[in-house]
Amino acid sequence: MNKLFEPLSGKLSVPYEPSEQTKLLENPPRFTWMPARLEDDRYVLQYAPTGSFEQEQTVTVHQVPYNLYTPDHLFAPGRYYWRYALLAEGAGAQSNWSKTRSFTVPEGLPETPLPARQDRYQETSTARPRLWLSHEQLLSFRTELAKDASYCGWDVFYEQSVKPWLHKELIAEPERYPGNKRIARLWRKMYMDCQETLYAIRHLSVAGVITQDAGMIEKAKSWLLHVISWDTEGTTSRDYNDEAAFRIAGAVAWGYDWLHGYLSDEERAAVRANLLRRTEQVAHHVIDRSKIHHVPYDSHAVRSLSSVLTPAGIALLHEEPQAREWLDYTLEYYSCLYSPWGGEDGGWAEGPLYWTTGLAFVIDAINLIRGFTAVDLFKRPFFARTGDFPLYCASPWTTRASFGDQSNLGEPTSLKTGFNIRQFAGRSGNGLYQWYYEQTAASDKDADSKFYNYGWWDFRFDELLYNHDYPVVQAIAPTREAIKPVKWFRDIGWVAMHHRMDDPSEHIMLLAKSSRYGSISHSHGDQNGFLLHAYGEPLAIESGHYVAFGSSMHVNWRRQTRSTNNLLIDGTGQYAGKNKVECMEASGNIEEAYYSEAGGGFGYTRMDATAAYKVNVPYLKRYMREIYFFNQSYVVIVDYVDLTQPAKLDWLMHTLNEMQLSDQTFRVRGKAADMDGRFVYCSSGKMTLSQHDQFTDVDPSELEGLENQWHLSAGTNAAASHRIVTLLVPMKKGEEKYVSYFLDDQDHGVHIYFTNEDGITQKIEVSKAY
Repeated sequence: MNKLFEPLSGKLSVPYEPSEQTKLLENPPRFTWMPARLEDDRYVLQYAPTGSFEQEQTVTVHQVPYNLYTPDHLFAPGRYYWRYALLAEGAGAQSNWSKTRSFTVPEGLPETPLPARQDRYQETSTARPRLWLSHEQLLSFRTELAKDASYCGWDVFYEQSVKPWLHKELIAEPERYPGNKRIARLWRKMYMDCQETLYAIRHLSVAGVITQDAGMIEKAKSWLLHVISWDTEGTTSRDYNDEAAFRIAGAVAWGYDWLHGYLSDEERAAVRANLLRRTEQVAHHVIDRSKIHHVPYDSHAVRSLSSVLTPAGIALLHEEPQAREWLDYTLEYYSCLYSPWGGEDGGWAEGPLYWTTGLAFVIDAINLIRGFTAVDLFKRPFFARTGDFPLYCASPWTTRASFGDQSNLGEPTSLKTGFNIRQFAGRSGNGLYQWYYEQTAASDKDADSKFYNYGWWDFRFDELLYNHDYPVVQAIAPTREAIKPVKWFRDIGWVAMHHRMDDPSEHIMLLAKSSRYGSISHSHGDQNGFLLHAYGEPLAIESGHYVAFGSSMHVNWRRQTRSTNNLLIDGTGQYAGKNKVECMEASGNIEEAYYSEAGGGFGYTRMDATAAYKVNVPYLKRYMREIYFFNQSYVVIVDYVDLTQPAKLDWLMHTLNEMQLSDQTFRVRGKAADMDGRFVYCSSGKMTLSQHDQFTDVDPSELEGLENQWHLSAGTNAAASHRIVTLLVPMKKGEEKYVSYFLDDQDHGVHIYFTNEDGITQKIEVSKAY
């Protein structure tokens, strides 16, 4: 029998899993494979405890609609074999089989089966509402609210998130861009108007139905019927402004569900048709065009599962056949491929702000799914651990100290990040997560005034849902006993080192990155980069400003290596262009990360970013960087660069203020902290230090009103092999901290001994050989 043609699986596409190289994280295993054809690909899947697939021991799953599958039952520990076939046209049977692969199921894995399609919605109710509260929960909520007007934070929700919409004029349908050419300012106004429309419909509908206030229900209906008069193919369509489309589809879903019994038959049919069309637009893009089940790295398409397909699918289920297909696709994606941006460790390769955005909507979606279908996706390993990512990589009070695109660049951790992590506190009882939430709630007092909050979520509505659905958790401070001094997110290639996270005046945070995701999506050309925040001050920063995605600041500065604390080779950085394949291949790798108690204790990581420079510097043989965080006090960075021809390096670092430069030293000056830097050793001779305060190749009009920053460049002489050792000593303002050192330069390498003020000596070895 001929084997099925199997396309090669690349870094951008889904892998063939499980296999013997796969570390299974949950039971049952998740099956994924490259599509045998791009359109109408339906499959037969088989798995068995023997490679012969004997009939009585074989499970055969027919009519698998996509190249992913989550079984509905647990697997006994042991070895298994699997294969798939393309469903033969008309025959209802397979045409030929794929390669047979094997895997082993260990004991003790989290149990996360997904009910089969035919059984998935048997117990779901046809009553209304379905989004958030069931009919029975609605009645209970009314009873409790009659006893206590502040129940679940209702009084605050009503005053701040319901009353403003009772008398506000209906918002007009957004106008087109001049010449239909997108303008960032108008794009943002469009989605902000649509977000306000969502608030009006959702909050008035929920409040009106719960309180049985006829006037409020009529006002909610007027907003809903107004918005369905907008052109579904116009400015709020998915292809014109997807952010606007997501919000309006969500608004109509909430309005249709909660106001269902208060609409006439004609009104109900009109709203349903509008919601169906808007959801069709999104589903067509996600499933048929973007095909995130083939290539899962479309950030907006993945998010639209949460913001559109989930609420619309639930609202339309049992009424529209397509709704079941959309909801099935969403649950199967969440159960199998989510999250494409992280894995077992709970990391998020796009960075903390996109963790906040992505998780904000997926948390809402999973809560809706769990409430309506009883499928609990929070049991998956990613969700069990993802609260660690903001805790370690976007700690409270830190600024400019995390990688990736950030609309709040330069501001402390956002309140919404705290709201997200509180969900995982409520789910797991993790007191560290609750502590994180409490710090953001205490510090971010004007969150509503910021466009990246107001245009995306309403905190009173979030609070209402959380108070109803989750318990209160006791906070635990992140003392040294409570958290790891070195946290390695293997899934995304980030390493976080911390000292005294519990006290901002004593806290030191060192973050390093060398990621398999390269510069794709909202990641940058910053493999082997580092960031340092100490004593309440960002010292080695994520430089630049957030203007808009696609702006010259974003494309020519923020995404490029020259904006990062990293190396340029002959003035050239890592690939961070428009080719998605090359962005993904411009990757890095964390080879090691750990904490040692030796000599007073130190954190360590070793990173390789050779592949990241492959396109732009083909003569690079190796770029490895080691980082030591000694005695929770000072940092040593060792760079190894080997090339097939001589080249000059620029060692880059960025700060908020002008630095004081000397021979081989520099001093970073902040308001709360300073930092001394010294180039302890450079194999090609003395380095040439310079600094400037310009954002190179950025449109000057984008810089109006924005502060300059300072950019250090330490240049080397030309050589085919470079070894650079850099010492960084952060200190509180007004204090001085000294670290002495001496070198033992030998033929095979250099031994360097560092001694701090307490007399503790640490040794590093720098090999001269490749």
